[in-house]
Amino acid sequence: MIQYALKCAEGHRFDSWFQSAAAFDKLATAGMVSCAQCGSSQVEKAIMAPRVRPGRKAVSPVGEAEPRGTASAKTSPHAPATSAASSPPAAVAPGAGALSTPSGELEAAVAELRRKVESNSDYVGKDFASEARAMHLGDTPERAIHGEAKPEEAKALIEEGVPVLPLPFLPNRKTN
Repeated sequence: MIQYALKCAEGHRFDSWFQSAAAFDKLATAGMVSCAQCGSSQVEKAIMAPRVRPGRKAVSPVGEAEPRGTASAKTSPHAPATSAASSPPAAVAPGAGALSTPSGELEAAVAELRRKVESNSDYVGKDFASEARAMHLGDTPERAIHGEAKPEEAKALIEEGVPVLPLPFLPNRKTN
């Protein structure tokens, strides 16, 4: 697998994984690689920095060797080391990395929508279709909910007249 930084003809930048360099070339030539923001199929590789693992002496996020006595924790082999002595920037939420902050206007809008949905509704998980249907039929009190539904479940809800709409983000799930 190989990850490429890509950009479209409109200047939008995004990353994507491919089985190989040849697979990217084949898919791009066939017009099957499209921009994640505007859908343009005029996509090319953008300049990207190579991933190089640090040497034995780890480097802190500010580029200085870590002082002795501080702990480093890595969440994955590709995640940067974080020092207990360093503090996250003010714009980044505690525990969030630089990649979790929105990089553009569209991402900021989706992040704001997510925050509003999650703070003003109940997450019902995979029970979304049954909960929405029960509220529509008056079996349970109405409230704002969000959750997950299979495409056929969502289609059935729409055909029954249940007011639902897809969200442009996946739910936060804790893994492991």
